[in-house]
Amino acid sequence: MIDVSTGVPGVNAEDPQNFPEFWAYYLSQHLHPRTQQVHAGATVTAIVTGVSALFRRKWKMLAVSPLLAYVPAFSSHWIWEKNNPVVLSKGKPIWAAMADLTLVAKVLTGRIDRDAAEVREGLGFAPHAVTIADQTRILQAA
Repeated sequence: MIDVSTGVPGVNAEDPQNFPEFWAYYLSQHLHPRTQQVHAGATVTAIVTGVSALFRRKWKMLAVSPLLAYVPAFSSHWIWEKNNPVVLSKGKPIWAAMADLTLVAKVLTGRIDRDAAEVREGLGFAPHAVTIADQTRILQAA
């Protein structure tokens, strides 16, 4: 359960002060299901490739493996979310990495939808809004 009773930290409330608050912020920037799927697939691919390269002592492949996560993930922000990647904002790269792994786990176990719905509610989204960009577009049209 995400506490967004006073808003989503970093979006419509004060900046996050702990990881649970940061998770709410992180998820607010990853609300589109396709963004979530791309992040999960890319992160799993990068981890499997990196571990395999490590065991096989393929150092160039190990060095390249993070790109397998970041290139698709960054692209998904610009394509579906219409925002910038979280790792580039809020100055919390460790929390961003932890949140990415949390996202992967929740996508793979089918538990991401409840958290996303709570964040949308905390942002006061219109019924048809999926992302913050959608909400902004709906409000501007009204």
